[in-house]
Amino acid sequence: MTLTESLLSMGGGVLLLLAGAEGLVRGASALALRMGITPLVVGLTVVAIGTSSPELVVSVQAALSGEGGVAIGNVVGSNIANLGLIVGVAAVLSPMAVDQKLVRHDLPIMLLSMGVLVVFLLDGTLARWEGGLLLAAAVAYTVNGIRTSRREVREAKAAEAALPPEVADALAEASVGFKRHILLVVGGIALLVYGADRLLAGAVAVASQLGVSEAVVGLTLVALGTSLPELATTIVAARRGEAEIALGNAVGSNIFNVFSVLGPAALAAPIRATGVGADVLTIMVAFGLVTLLFLFTGGRTRRWEGVVLLLGYVGYIWWLVP
Repeated sequence: MTLTESLLSMGGGVLLLLAGAEGLVRGASALALRMGITPLVVGLTVVAIGTSSPELVVSVQAALSGEGGVAIGNVVGSNIANLGLIVGVAAVLSPMAVDQKLVRHDLPIMLLSMGVLVVFLLDGTLARWEGGLLLAAAVAYTVNGIRTSRREVREAKAAEAALPPEVADALAEASVGFKRHILLVVGGIALLVYGADRLLAGAVAVASQLGVSEAVVGLTLVALGTSLPELATTIVAARRGEAEIALGNAVGSNIFNVFSVLGPAALAAPIRATGVGADVLTIMVAFGLVTLLFLFTGGRTRRWEGVVLLLGYVGYIWWLVP
């Protein structure tokens, strides 16, 4: 493949991933609603996992192909992009009030997940048993989130006050034919798998042709491509002033990236973190700490904080790409 063909393969892969995630979320949400699961619980599970499905499929395929740098780089790069780029853009677009639950509960868990990942990668490998622990943490986090949210819904009696657009659409379509929803789920999964294959093939070819490591491509191009669902969701929510969705989406995605993406990927095959060193992991943790500081102080995001995060992300890309 030429460089142009490789980039086109990556671009096509990203488009397929986006289409696949959309189909999976809509189909699975509608099926869950038909089964009597509450809309809020669908939002917490199906939508959250659906927006992380591109990272999951790409990382699993990379692990099975022995491309550990892409698998780890994809998650670490996505986490940095979620904070530097996505939270930064959200803060610049619209200063928003910060939910204290996000600061006191979800952000510390995000930092904990990052810390656990750093410890697990001290030996340069993410083993199967470590992947099992990450996946168990994902299950515990999801179950706790569902229980807490259902209790809050019962108290507030406002379960549909801030539904993600995908869930609202699925709720309206819940009476549509069962076969259509099955086709959306199956088609979405098929597009995700094929899109991940195209993105991964293009990324490896780009790394070879540009003379950079696969980890650098994973940390930049692949991470940005797989973070597009989170970016789109956050921008829409920020412009609507829905801070809980805008900020919660980015923070929650980071938690899912470590627990629900690298967990299954490492279970599929042990992952060598080739090219992802302590420096990049330190940058990821630093972005997490700065985000916690910004959201903890003042009770709301401020535009200058968004600018700082965006400049930090630009500086990270400039430092990373030779």
